[in-house]
Amino acid sequence: MTEEIGGVFPVLPTIFHDDGRVDPDGLRRVVDFAVAAGVDGVVFPGLASEYDTLTLAEREQLIAVVGEAVAGRAGFIVGASTADPEESARLATAGAAAGARAAMVMTPAAVGADLAAQHDFYAALGERAALPIMVQNAPSPMGLGLSTEQVGAIVRSTDAIRWVKEENMPCGQRISALLGDRPPNLAGIFGGAGGRYITDELTRGAIGTMPAAETPEIHVALFAAHRAGDEARVRDLYEAMLPILMMQAVFRWRLTKEVLRRRGVIESCFTRAPGPAFDAGDHAELTRVLARLEGHFRGP
Repeated sequence: MTEEIGGVFPVLPTIFHDDGRVDPDGLRRVVDFAVAAGVDGVVFPGLASEYDTLTLAEREQLIAVVGEAVAGRAGFIVGASTADPEESARLATAGAAAGARAAMVMTPAAVGADLAAQHDFYAALGERAALPIMVQNAPSPMGLGLSTEQVGAIVRSTDAIRWVKEENMPCGQRISALLGDRPPNLAGIFGGAGGRYITDELTRGAIGTMPAAETPEIHVALFAAHRAGDEARVRDLYEAMLPILMMQAVFRWRLTKEVLRRRGVIESCFTRAPGPAFDAGDHAELTRVLARLEGHFRGP
């Protein structure tokens, strides 16, 4: 029987030293920060973790670090996205050994949109993996951006798949469509896209969200309000977060790490992944944004 999961599961960033080496201690501090904020669980490594810049050995090492740091205090979903079912199974097995409850695996671009090939990939993974699978449907160019019908067919292709993370636009419509023609083995759908569309996703039946990790206590408070049926509180918190969500959409891991640095969680904001960097004006804008969120924060 599949364990139930849901709620707030931030995707953790990979923390590096200034010279580009992975920083396991920094990652442990991020785990502690998220758990102290009351998250339901964490995800690692995902797109927001710069996972495609990590070697397979680094991913295995840091999966073990996250599992040890979580230590049963929250849930853990391991990211196991690769184009090779053998490698994905290896990462899922590492996650299972570290206490993960599920393995999140993006529809591999290398396999392509051919449904028979996707079926073969996930069926082979299901036979080898030590965990139930969450299919991540990410937009192009990160993922394949599959249609709802295609995702539904993949989910139906193997009972090893139990959840979907839907972040192809428009996310809300796709969640409604997939739940409207729900595969019998689908336990639930998570929203993604950094939490930018969370209110629509929850209204349409999403069981959880996977935002970035810089403001976990606000996401936790929002989800608690949703569970309590306090729509006004949900909207107030969402609207308070919108400025930082918009900055996060542009700067992604750099925004996450800069906020974590300012909040005293990590020391280095080094990223391996390419992307726009902050200039003086961006730093000033982030200072203004964080000042307005200060009342929602609590110390790490």
